[in-house]
Amino acid sequence: MTDEGFGVVRPLPGKGLVAHVGGLLLVCDAAEPVVEDLLGALRETAASGGDGRALARRVAQVLAVVMGEPVACAVAGPVSSGVAVLVSGPAFASVTGQGGEVQLAGRDALTWSDRLVPGPVTRVELRLPDAGQAHPLTRLDSGVVNAGGVLCDPAEPGQAPVQAPRREPAPEPLPQAAPVAASPVETAPPPVVSAPSEWADPAPSQPSVDWSAPPTPPVPPAEPVPPAPYPMGSPDHYAPGPPAQQGWHSDPGPQVPAMAQHEPEPVQDVRDQPFEYELLMPGGPQGTAESPVSPAPPGDQQAESRPLVYGVDCKNDHFNDPRVPYCAVCGIALVQRTLVPYKGPRPPLGVLLLDDGTTLRLDSDYLVGRDPERAPEAADGTVRPAKVTSPDGSVSRRHLRVALDGWDVNLVDLGSVNGTQIQPPGDPNFYDIPPNEPVAILPGTTVRIGVSRTMRYESHRNR
Repeated sequence: MTDEGFGVVRPLPGKGLVAHVGGLLLVCDAAEPVVEDLLGALRETAASGGDGRALARRVAQVLAVVMGEPVACAVAGPVSSGVAVLVSGPAFASVTGQGGEVQLAGRDALTWSDRLVPGPVTRVELRLPDAGQAHPLTRLDSGVVNAGGVLCDPAEPGQAPVQAPRREPAPEPLPQAAPVAASPVETAPPPVVSAPSEWADPAPSQPSVDWSAPPTPPVPPAEPVPPAPYPMGSPDHYAPGPPAQQGWHSDPGPQVPAMAQHEPEPVQDVRDQPFEYELLMPGGPQGTAESPVSPAPPGDQQAESRPLVYGVDCKNDHFNDPRVPYCAVCGIALVQRTLVPYKGPRPPLGVLLLDDGTTLRLDSDYLVGRDPERAPEAADGTVRPAKVTSPDGSVSRRHLRVALDGWDVNLVDLGSVNGTQIQPPGDPNFYDIPPNEPVAILPGTTVRIGVSRTMRYESHRNR
């Protein structure tokens, strides 16, 4: 493997340009007017220590200002979990990773196509239409040459698959308590360890100590906790208090003690009203919503088009998630032992409020991205397309899927180059979600799409 970490890089014969700088790859048509800008984006990313995501973002910014015919180019670079790839125009990319070969063609999109291919990666090929076959003795460790493409073999004999460079963490100071010595090996059998293994400083004269084995400290007995209905958080996060009777606002309503036996005041049944009737119109139907809202099925067809899910009725016949302790409409307590679940039409689960004011009604699945209309799942009606663009080019063509499963709202990142992050309610931090795996979110969760676009999940249920 080369110092840059991309293995053996072989140029393919052709009339384009191939650049290999700092472990990052670029293939483009030499006649393109923006070739200097593309090479500049490659060099700037390498000079700043950026990875494949940063390179794809910079190249997308260059391509976003080009009018007319798409630019013929392809870039690739390692990231912590694989390889990020972007192709535009007639360029083509093929990456063999953990899930097999992934092929990307720039012609498949109006602008460009990008993908994050999970590692370990064993083969990367970027080519222009006129590229030939690589000679087994050619090699490009660094620089810019005339060629029609590039073939990378990160896993040749004696070389490991490509991985992003890692920085060794700075050593932490030892705790001021008793220092780690060789005596605990003789006196204290594992799994009782007084400090994490990374704090230890084993001497070379003690090869018998296996510091690589993770300690298994005994787990103290804890009180049994009921299983959480969602993978994020405990059931307390899903225990809503009865909502206040005034118009909706962002603060939670007052909690009514569970022991209260008085009957709630009569309220208007809004189950068949559009979700925005309560969420987006403070004060009831007299309010107005200025933000655009995704269309809903009309009147009689609305209930028929909803999927059937198991739920329970409160004593006022409001259909609810069987896992919640209070009715989402009238706030009355639900005594689970006396309720019988049955299948009924699922009401809307809320809305996604984008940072530009767009509202997506959560009564079906959505495909979020820069160009979702051309995706097969949007063309056959499986999902609704939701176009989201960004000036920095960090939103992929098919970036994120919003999938409704029963009463849950799941996010699935579709291998986007710049990824998807979530900020759970009450948490100041954002967390990356793994690609191609559903992750359930709670009401109040903020979702970051790429680098600069965000949306928030709001629901009148479970608040």
